[in-house]
Amino acid sequence: MRRFTLIAVPYLWLLALFLVPFLIVLKISLSDYALSIPPYAPTLDFSAGWQGIKDLLSKLDFENYVFLTEDALYWKAYLSSLKIALISTVLTLLVGYPIAYGMARAAPEWRPTLLMLVILPFWTSFLIRVYAWMGILASEGVLYQFLSFLGIVDEPLKILSTNTAVYIGIVYTYLPFMILPIYAALEKMDDSLIEAAEDLGCSRMSAFWLITIPLSKSGIIAGCFLVFIPTIGEFVIPSLLGGSDTLMIGKVLWEEFFSNRDWPVASAVAIILLLILVIPIVLFQRNQQLQREAEG
Repeated sequence: MRRFTLIAVPYLWLLALFLVPFLIVLKISLSDYALSIPPYAPTLDFSAGWQGIKDLLSKLDFENYVFLTEDALYWKAYLSSLKIALISTVLTLLVGYPIAYGMARAAPEWRPTLLMLVILPFWTSFLIRVYAWMGILASEGVLYQFLSFLGIVDEPLKILSTNTAVYIGIVYTYLPFMILPIYAALEKMDDSLIEAAEDLGCSRMSAFWLITIPLSKSGIIAGCFLVFIPTIGEFVIPSLLGGSDTLMIGKVLWEEFFSNRDWPVASAVAIILLLILVIPIVLFQRNQQLQREAEG
C-alpha cells in the first residue's frame, strides 16, 4: 500500500495538471469559432450519452489544424521559435560553461558563495528582471549612457525591439539553468585525471578537450535541454524586448487567445507546440535515464 501511494501521488499530479488540461485544450482545438462566451462551439458533446460517443468520429474535423498549414504565419513562427531557441541555447552554453568551470575550479570555501550568486536572480520577479533590461537596452538607456561616458558611442543605441535584445534577455534569464547542471558535473570530476593526462604529455588545452568536456557531457546535455525547451514557447521576453519583426510562437499564441479571441485556432497552435516539445523532453528523459544507469 505504501508503494502504491508513492507511485500514485506523481501520477495523480500529472493527471490533474497535465493530462486533464491537455484534453480540454484538445477538445477546444477541435471546436468551431463562435461569437459567444466562451468563444467557441464545442464539437464534442458527451451529454447525449452513448449515442453521442458513437457519433464522435463523424463530428470531428481538423479544419483548425489545416488552417495552420495554409497560413504561413504559423509555420514561420514555429521555425523562427526553433531558430531563436537553438541560437539562444548555443549562446547560453558559450557563456555558461566558462562560469561553471570557474566555479568548479574555485576554492571549496568560495563555491557556496558563487553558487548563491548564480541563484540570486531568482529572488527577484522574472517580469521585473525583463523590465530592467528594457531600461538598460533602451536607445538612451543605462548601456548607452555608460558607453557614451567611455566615449565608445556618440548616438543612441538600436538594440531594444530587435532580435538581439531577445537573445540577450533569453541568455540572461536562462543562464542559471545552464550553469547549475554543468557545475554539478564538473564538481564531481576527479582532478587527478587532468594531472595524469598532463604527465603523459597532454597540454592543458588538450586535456580540457579530451577529458573535461567528455566528463561534463551529461551536464551540457541537461543544461541545453533546460534552456531549449522553455525558450521555444517563450512569450514575455519577445513581447517586451522584441519588436514587430520578432516572430515567436508564444507571442502568436497569446495574440490568438487574447487579441483575436480565436480559441480553437489558439488551442491547435498550443497542441502542435506541445507535440514539438515532446521530442526534446523524451530525449532529455532518455539522457537522464542513461546517466542514472551509468552512475549505478
